[in-house]
Amino acid sequence: MLNLQHRIDLLVQLGKYIRNNEEGWIDAKEKATRENAWFISEFIDSSAKAVADIYLDENSLRDIARKYQIPETTQAPKTIGIVMAGNIPMVGFHDWLCVFLTGHNSLIKFSSKDNVLLKHLLSKLYEWEITMQNMTGSAELLKNCNAYIATGSDNTARYFEYYFNKYPSLIRRNRTSVAVLEGNESDAELSALADDIHLYFGLGCRNVTKLYVPEGYDFIPLLGSMKKYNYFFDHNKYKNNYDYQLAIQLLNNQQYMTNGSIMLIEHPSLFSPISQLNFEYYRDKNALVSELHDNNSVQCIVGRDWISFGNAQRPGWEDYADGVNTMKFLQGLQ
Repeated sequence: MLNLQHRIDLLVQLGKYIRNNEEGWIDAKEKATRENAWFISEFIDSSAKAVADIYLDENSLRDIARKYQIPETTQAPKTIGIVMAGNIPMVGFHDWLCVFLTGHNSLIKFSSKDNVLLKHLLSKLYEWEITMQNMTGSAELLKNCNAYIATGSDNTARYFEYYFNKYPSLIRRNRTSVAVLEGNESDAELSALADDIHLYFGLGCRNVTKLYVPEGYDFIPLLGSMKKYNYFFDHNKYKNNYDYQLAIQLLNNQQYMTNGSIMLIEHPSLFSPISQLNFEYYRDKNALVSELHDNNSVQCIVGRDWISFGNAQRPGWEDYADGVNTMKFLQGLQ
């Protein structure tokens, strides 16, 4: 069993390995792109930088350890089964990190969409400290675990609830994010909002998929700000999605706006397909925000009064998915 100091040292070393962009990490990133075309190098690097700079910062790790009073040696560690998502690169890293930092063991079921990057990072930890293999492993079937953390769709969440109902479990469902605009945002704010919408091709739960705008809103500046992502049209999977969604709008004789690579559709749904951004007009912002806060499908709200533009995809150490504190969940295990 590794003590707390040793675990923190390994995590800091892992952060340095990512930042140094060593040859093995470069090869792993290239392999991840080959196996999942949505994982382009730009977005892998963006996710990896956030992991290294935010999650694996030594001061942050020590602050979290102090806050949750993690003992130097964890008595009677539990085995936590982790079912990871694969919608964006390394999206399951934080769940594993919480388990490892608290001194528990983890058994991971990797997503078939994201089974290269994290496996490589774990292999480096095994290389630096062989006893890591006693604390972290992987399996296709997660059996004989003391508790579970599982992320998936609303449909798979029902399966998880049935399968893990005898055990303490933290189960996450479909979520997405929205932006509330006032109509007088600056060019810089709109450019940052474009990042919140487009990073990871909009596949993350923290990506903005729905806009709320005041009546009479001028969409022209926003459409212009998003043109920096017109290179998405060079990506076959994205272009196929755009062409398909455009065909649906034309066949149904529906109104839409586009800058050539993303469509804006007036639609009540919070969730929008790839290459489409839904919007809705509002009259009473306070009533709207109250409604959004009560909606379990909303991961975060972007706007001047909430998460600042451009930071939706840069969650802090304790910006836990679905608003459920993973560290408290792990500490509550008996």
